Amino acid sequence: MKGRNYRIPSGMPLTQKRFKPGAPNPKIARFTLGKSRPDYDVKVQLVSTERTQIRHNALEAARVAANKKLITVGEENYFLMVKVYPHVILRENKMIATAGADRLQEGMRKAFGKAVGLAARVKPGSVILEISTSQQHATKARESLKTASTKLPMPTYVVQVPLTPAAPQA
Repeated sequence: MKGRNYRIPSGMPLTQKRFKPGAPNPKIARFTLGKSRPDYDVKVQLVSTERTQIRHNALEAARVAANKKLITVGEENYFLMVKVYPHVILRENKMIATAGADRLQEGMRKAFGKAVGLAARVKPGSVILEISTSQQHATKARESLKTASTKLPMPTYVVQVPLTPAAPQA
């Protein structure tokens, strides 16, 4: 199975696991990393530029790559969040490709396919990963998201958004 076969979304997605028993669980170990605090200065986001599907193992690889770069600033100084959830069930009708296989398989008859993985559908402008941190660690956060973007199947760009402090209550 190749990931490029599932990169471009086509048709209605199958998303409910009750209709497709045997669908795998997402490979993403944790959707949030670091420490969530209200006093961060900036939010750095990895944004999609194309309409595509991202497989769950690609999302996990991007998360691990971003976290590995950020771990040098200290786990107390950032908050990394995976913003998309892989809920689309990918199916494959596996065919035997050896000599004499024509007697063993049924071809396109009942070709619904078995569940082989999960994917998240994203649109242009969708935020995939998001890092909240202080201003002094913003360049490291941008570098880590640039590294994470190499694990994803589409072009992306990095956006830095300043966080405004909450107004004091009177």
